[in-house]
Amino acid sequence: MTFAQNDTIKKERYTAHNKAKFTLAWGGNRAVFSHSDIHFVGADYNFVVQNAVAHDKPKGWDIDYILPRRMTTPQTNFKLGYFITDKYSISIGEDHMKYVMTQNQTANVTGVIDGNPPFNGVYVNTPTVMTEEFLMFEHTDGLNYIYTEFARQDDISSWFGIKNTDKFQVNINEGFGIGLLYPKTDASLMGKERHDDFHISGYGTSLKAGINFTIFKYFTIEGDVKGGYINMSDIRTTKSASDHASQYFFFAETIVSFGGIFRI
Repeated sequence: MTFAQNDTIKKERYTAHNKAKFTLAWGGNRAVFSHSDIHFVGADYNFVVQNAVAHDKPKGWDIDYILPRRMTTPQTNFKLGYFITDKYSISIGEDHMKYVMTQNQTANVTGVIDGNPPFNGVYVNTPTVMTEEFLMFEHTDGLNYIYTEFARQDDISSWFGIKNTDKFQVNINEGFGIGLLYPKTDASLMGKERHDDFHISGYGTSLKAGINFTIFKYFTIEGDVKGGYINMSDIRTTKSASDHASQYFFFAETIVSFGGIFRI
């Protein structure tokens, strides 16, 4: 009986259990953003750019993804996780997205500007072109969502007739995340000097679903779709501490990442 039990243990796949394993993933993303009202406040202005349109800033497949000094140039994703059971894991990660308000768009502006010629005036749903002289607004280094995620993963290899999961395994996963926004905002506002530094600006929440391929027990390729809500109530815009902006919007990402799963 003892020999039979030992033989069963020896034959058990490494991929049969995940508990106490670590995961590490690095990849890139494309992101889309909902329209957003951006509220700018300062000592001599208080106005809202309504329904501002924004986009991401993709770099495509590039060597910068693996060069340590250039890793923040593209849109990247990092995650370190730990399985607390065979199916459930807790992770910490950063989604380094890039948010660029579309330049030269026409948006309605409501509010007051005083002491900043030639932009002074009272605006009431006034169509205004977002010229470089008036406003450039980006979170391009970046829109950093730093989060904790709780997720579940299920092995679906049997759906495809895969028996030896130590060679190739297919998993699906889903999770919920919550975290902080730590952007470096690039804002050029009516000629004022930029703040140009990292700053905790708000919070975010997210849901994700994905498919994971584990190759030869330890190597992973994963594709995820993630969506969420971002609320930034304290965005630094200029060198003056009295100048700030706020906005909230929804986002969606598609993510491809490469990594590994292992025990220490």
